[in-house]
Amino acid sequence: MGLHDIKQGDLALLGLPIDHNSSFMTGPAMGPQRMREALHCGAANLTSENGHDLGNDIRLKDLGDLHFHDTSTAIPFIEKQAEEIMATGAKLLSIGGDHSVSGPLIRAHSKRYPDLNILHFDAHSDLYDEMQGNRDSHACPFARAMETGRVKRLVQVGIRTLNKHQQEQAEKFGVEIIAMKDWHPDISVEFDGPLYVSIDLDVLDPAFAPGVSHHEPGGMSVRDLINALHRLDADLIGADIVELNPHRDLVGMTAMVAAKLTKEVSAKLLAE
Repeated sequence: MGLHDIKQGDLALLGLPIDHNSSFMTGPAMGPQRMREALHCGAANLTSENGHDLGNDIRLKDLGDLHFHDTSTAIPFIEKQAEEIMATGAKLLSIGGDHSVSGPLIRAHSKRYPDLNILHFDAHSDLYDEMQGNRDSHACPFARAMETGRVKRLVQVGIRTLNKHQQEQAEKFGVEIIAMKDWHPDISVEFDGPLYVSIDLDVLDPAFAPGVSHHEPGGMSVRDLINALHRLDADLIGADIVELNPHRDLVGMTAMVAAKLTKEVSAKLLAE
């Protein structure tokens, strides 16, 4: 399936199999394939919890994975492809891949949607100016996004690794952080204007999602995250789900979590 197959009102699913910007270990490049396998494995159906049968919704179009011939140009290539998809009038749900993909995805969305809001679920704030000399590192995408000046508001939920540099970056960019130690199930965040959601699977406690590169105990349960997504009352215009690392997964359980989130986020995007 290609760009000519999507149109206004569709939801394009796009895999971004890169991990060369990972700072600790590789593996997330295999994430999109494993997520699709879990999504279509037959162990569960394609109906979301709100009753939306994605299997019978012709608006959900899987564009497959982007193919990267040169990793040095992967970041601008993602941005360009995202812009072309959105130009059709379709929404975009991207599956990674490491979190570096969110930088170009958010830049593309911020060009199309003025006053963009971002809701970011993660154990890490990913606000480093650079990591190991790499400004496109998966530890940096939200610094790159905020530098554009086109993001109205960034709210980060689940953070539990904030160091001095990232705290300074958060203050510099006016980032709102709901640390995991302060989060509770009754918290809800309201947004005025278009909203982009970015989900790093390590926002979840590794007991629920061991298949991530960076285990950070003390995170959300899967139920916590799904309920937070269900409570969202906003103009949701795009999203990404990233950082599945099959090298660390146990019996495919994190891939199934990622597939579940793909269903729930897709239903939200198609309901808007």
